[in-house]
Amino acid sequence: MSWALRLLGVLIFVAAIGFGATKAPDRPLETLVARWAPPPSEFIDVGGQLVHLRDVGPRDDPQPVVLIHGTSASLHTWEGWVAALEDKHRVITFDLPGFGLTGPSLSGEYAGDYSDAAYIAFVGALLDKLKLSRVTLGGNSLGGEIAWEFAAAQPARVGALILVDAGGYAFTPLSMPLGFRIARTPGLRHISRFVLPRSMIEKSVADVYGDPSKVTPALIDRYYELTLREGNRAALLQRFAQLNAGEYTAQLATLHLPTLILWGGQDRLIPPDNGDAFARDIAGSQLLRFPALGHVPQEEDPAATVLPVKAFLKSLVNPG
Repeated sequence: MSWALRLLGVLIFVAAIGFGATKAPDRPLETLVARWAPPPSEFIDVGGQLVHLRDVGPRDDPQPVVLIHGTSASLHTWEGWVAALEDKHRVITFDLPGFGLTGPSLSGEYAGDYSDAAYIAFVGALLDKLKLSRVTLGGNSLGGEIAWEFAAAQPARVGALILVDAGGYAFTPLSMPLGFRIARTPGLRHISRFVLPRSMIEKSVADVYGDPSKVTPALIDRYYELTLREGNRAALLQRFAQLNAGEYTAQLATLHLPTLILWGGQDRLIPPDNGDAFARDIAGSQLLRFPALGHVPQEEDPAATVLPVKAFLKSLVNPG
């Protein structure tokens, strides 16, 4: 008994050291702005929600490009595409409520709501705020899911779609990022609100890249620090609790608009056969795969993946 008690004491001591070493308190917004929101970043009020946004390119663009990031990402995931497009197109990127510098949903009837319906309503409110009547709407993962769902809900406001490894169907991941697994595991998920080893973020980001060697320390810094933004970890738990995969897929058949579908051939989170399903269900859509890339191809290789986007946008102006 004495030996067992001493062993228990050692284990508790080791666990306490481990907790102390990986304890990661939330970080206030103001401590993150200087590094992650330099110009052209701005913050705008959308129905009481302070939203981190970038709006660049020619203001006379009749159909601006609006791009939506995925789960636990931020507007930064589109930086490569924005740099390649902004000379000829107005391009708008932003952090969704619950992620990036926008932080948790705090406003109106959707406070604390991270359902698809809440995000669809948020995108509509954002377009209203920016006085945009019609846009080309694109998104990656969760962002792609929101994009096509919004197009189905408000077809008059979306002239074209760009879906990048988009969500929407019920699917079985080949591999799920470690951070997502923990956030979805009872008994562990609430610990993630207080403990966040940087190594966990590194493993999670590497898991969504086709080539993990492309994951740089600066990239890990970004995902790590924005995850720590005050309220984001609690919001992620709420998002996972409110997931209802496949809820809107019947609406895909109602979409009749130019649609470009891009997919990473090494996507282990949302397998590539989901791209085939989108191409099947959205009439007249075009599917392109990038065999070596993973779940975030726009971030992993922006130079290669933006080329078909440029051609697609040009075709909207000069069809045929």
